[in-house]
Amino acid sequence: MEVMREAATFREATDAARAGGSTIGFVPTMGALHDGHRALLRAARTETDRVAVSIFVNPMQFGDPDDLARYPRDEASDLALCEAEGVDLVWAPPVDEVYPLGVELAHPDPGEVGDLYEGAARPGHFAGVLLVVHRVLDIAGPCTAFFGEKDAQQLFLVRRMIEQEPDLRVTIVGCPTQREPDGLARSSRNAALGREEREQAACLFLALTEAAERARAGERDANSLVAVMAREIGATPLARLDYAAVVDDETFEPVGVLDGPSRAIVAARFPSARLIDNVALPEPAG
Repeated sequence: MEVMREAATFREATDAARAGGSTIGFVPTMGALHDGHRALLRAARTETDRVAVSIFVNPMQFGDPDDLARYPRDEASDLALCEAEGVDLVWAPPVDEVYPLGVELAHPDPGEVGDLYEGAARPGHFAGVLLVVHRVLDIAGPCTAFFGEKDAQQLFLVRRMIEQEPDLRVTIVGCPTQREPDGLARSSRNAALGREEREQAACLFLALTEAAERARAGERDANSLVAVMAREIGATPLARLDYAAVVDDETFEPVGVLDGPSRAIVAARFPSARLIDNVALPEPAG
């Protein structure tokens, strides 16, 4: 496994692999790798010839400096996990390799969807996300990039960015959310939860599951499903609801009536961490 710091060295390595006839599976990460990332790495290993990973905590997507400072970092553990999963190339750059002084970088516009939900809770977040994703994909070169479906709004915006940027020659693959036995979506932020918080954090998946069950049973009123989710999370003592919504899976805009592919999304704050989750809503039975 090769570990690189410089952008140019990483690009030389991916170019060399492509020149040798290999396809590149790229997994951009912010480190603090866990089993959710393992699933992305294994998907990349299955679908491509060579697996590349970036490890970079992106300061441009954090509006709160304290949140950036608290974000978990353990490069040694991350590299050990990558090696165990058969990763070929790791790019772990310093900030000035991602954002070099005097270099004009592309600033993709998240648009109106970028101001909803996560964008409303974290102003400027998606501008920072798209900035760094565009940058690292541009450096990686033509590849298949793997993202988790847990960050559904991010995945939607990245896919739309790639549709608008064909010169990047990147294919985006979304991989299913990985969950703990009680349904909690695996996340780097879970490690910050205290024992009681961790026990109660399952309320997000419970809320989503109840909404999905009602949709399967024939409920098409999105407002009713939102109320169900809000009630479940609101009844959890340590959770404070940020939002609950039902969105069109193809536009990520809110819907009133379920008449096509749709997704339930939630976010809640606990004393030690803020968590998000989502599920695709099923078509009604019969």
